[in-house]
Amino acid sequence: MKALIIIDMQNDFMPGGALAVPGGDQIIPLVNKLQEKFDLVIATQDWHPENHSSFADNHHDKEDFETTLIDGVEQTLWPVHCIQTTDGADFHPHMNAAKIEAIFRKGTDPKIDSYSGFYDNAHKKSTGLAGYLKGKGITSLHFCGLAAEFCVSYSVLDALEEGFKVTLYEDATRALDPDAFDLMKDKIFEKGGRIKLAEEFV
Repeated sequence: MKALIIIDMQNDFMPGGALAVPGGDQIIPLVNKLQEKFDLVIATQDWHPENHSSFADNHHDKEDFETTLIDGVEQTLWPVHCIQTTDGADFHPHMNAAKIEAIFRKGTDPKIDSYSGFYDNAHKKSTGLAGYLKGKGITSLHFCGLAAEFCVSYSVLDALEEGFKVTLYEDATRALDPDAFDLMKDKIFEKGGRIKLAEEFV
């Protein structure tokens, strides 16, 4: 059985948002079409407290997009984004949310960032997504959403580690840095993931 995983299609990642992914809104029609092909649709949300350690504003001597070490884990420092219960954390209003059966929220712990929909970046805490999917007999996962080289790719890699068969729809994601996404695609191929075009599927 298969499921569609929609990663972080939230206002703050759209053009005009706090951490905008170029062209992020352009994939919305394709994401909506993809949902029609799956009986099970799951979504993730970045869901940060205001005091999250990944925000540059919470480090008096740091700027957006600098890196630092937090508890021994290298951390990119981001603009404040996807604060719990704010408009920025909401799904884009043009994305169809009617078929979404469950939403898994990540980044809720102020001490550690969480790119993946499965684990935090230190792999200390699970979101419960893998267990949820396995409990429903899901063996094949298909991914779309934002941002390609971060939350999408890290979710894909964790899904592969969890033993799922994985497909990433390259035309149903966008990257902050396309070159960085190319490097992540190499890792996905090495781990046995597939990268396809959604337009050929829908």
